[in-house]
Amino acid sequence: MQGIIGKKIGMTSIFSEEGKMLPCTVIEATPNVVTQIKTMENDGYEAVQLAYGEKKEKNVGKPLLGHFKKAKTTPKKKLVEFDSFEQEMELGKEINLDLFIEGEFVDVVGTSKGKGFQGVVKRHGFAGVGQSTHGQHNRLRAPGSVGAGSDPSRVFKGMRMAGRMGGERVTTFNLQIVKIVPEKSLLFVKGAVPGFNGSIVLVKK
Repeated sequence: MQGIIGKKIGMTSIFSEEGKMLPCTVIEATPNVVTQIKTMENDGYEAVQLAYGEKKEKNVGKPLLGHFKKAKTTPKKKLVEFDSFEQEMELGKEINLDLFIEGEFVDVVGTSKGKGFQGVVKRHGFAGVGQSTHGQHNRLRAPGSVGAGSDPSRVFKGMRMAGRMGGERVTTFNLQIVKIVPEKSLLFVKGAVPGFNGSIVLVKK
């Protein structure tokens, strides 16, 4: 899939031509730079490596610094490989929002917000015990029974229990591009995108 690296700015809403208010996520995708072209002969597979975001030269190791100089570009924050592009690629070429058109559907990949250790009600949507009468104490959000008796006398793997929630790589499929502002490198997609404001996201088509 071809795509671009961007940054989640936040959410807003815009009106469609029919007068409907559409909730949108704003993604800033300043031009990505092609830093490597992988071929079947040299690497065993075909891919295009794109770089996004500026980084100070003093914070980049020498091997990576040489990698950027070979592509004739400044040090970047994020490097991501994409499978294929329809257009011809060469080192140092800039990829911008010309890749997309308004109205088409894209997939957005991001890292969801980390929520720490959470119980079963928040993590898995359990309803809790329900009633709070008959002497019940402190059981409203409890998970209830988790295992059988003497047979099989263990808890099955994959049991939905309390634990660490969020902070995972999430792909949201089929989000429609509502608006493109090329002069400001902004992409408006309908709906929510995983991650906090300012996080790196990948927009794929």
